[in-house]
Amino acid sequence: MLFKKFKILIFKENKGTCSTISIPYWVFLLTALVFTGLVGANIYFWDYYNGFKAKNQQLELAQKKNQAQSIQLASFYYKIKEIEKDLQRIREFDDRLKVMLNLEPESQVSYHPLGGSTESQASSLYPFYRQEHLARRMHSFIEELSETAKIEEIRQQEIIQAIQNQNDLLSSTPAIWPTHGWVSSEFGYRISPFTGRREHHSGLDISAPIGTPIYAPADGTVTFAGRDGAYGKSLVINHGRGVTTRYAHMHKFLAEINQKVTRGELIGYVGNTGRSTGPHLHYEVHLNNVPVNPMRYILN
Repeated sequence: MLFKKFKILIFKENKGTCSTISIPYWVFLLTALVFTGLVGANIYFWDYYNGFKAKNQQLELAQKKNQAQSIQLASFYYKIKEIEKDLQRIREFDDRLKVMLNLEPESQVSYHPLGGSTESQASSLYPFYRQEHLARRMHSFIEELSETAKIEEIRQQEIIQAIQNQNDLLSSTPAIWPTHGWVSSEFGYRISPFTGRREHHSGLDISAPIGTPIYAPADGTVTFAGRDGAYGKSLVINHGRGVTTRYAHMHKFLAEINQKVTRGELIGYVGNTGRSTGPHLHYEVHLNNVPVNPMRYILN
């Protein structure tokens, strides 16, 4: 049967003649099989293409959803970091209050911060952190922050009770900035602008224009008002309990010896008198005649 032939007649229009083409059966059968295979393959690939297109659309939607979730996680991360900073400021504020109230500062509550700066962390959220892993870390960190906040609440209740018992102590503690300006030299060792040698700086240098107001940082009594060598025009206030403050290089002082002053009262103006490299207030805090860092007391 494979060797039988099919004859195909081809009639030529308007000529009355025809041509004959002989095709073996096996050739016809092979052609039919190839044609059927091509049709089937086209149907299969068309269906596959439609399925691939649908899955690709689903993938794009999933990627957009994943990107939106990543942005939400990044935003959540920033908020957690802000909460962490706020809590740290509260703890530092509490510790300063405890020092002022003669309460023993408690050891810092340890927890595991998310780590890294917000910029570096945010830029690495996508390539280095799986969302699920980061979400678990954030959840754990929030729980630790919550526990720390509860401990801070207990500490603040203790501080509030101490303040109620020692209100006069707080009012006589130099807890505010004596003037407005910027700190050009901090408390501690530095290179002297006059000798070029390393020496201890016993206060804060707050740079400000001449005539900037100076205010009493706490209640007290003026014990000195006049010129004092390298300090130039200066003022000393005794706040009681061994705490005194000094204000040097003043342009003018308004308070007089033995005058009682209250926190926030105007006592003079910033100047450039004495040994000074420019207009500023040299501000010192002494505890039992020993210079201490004024930042230890400043709360605002």
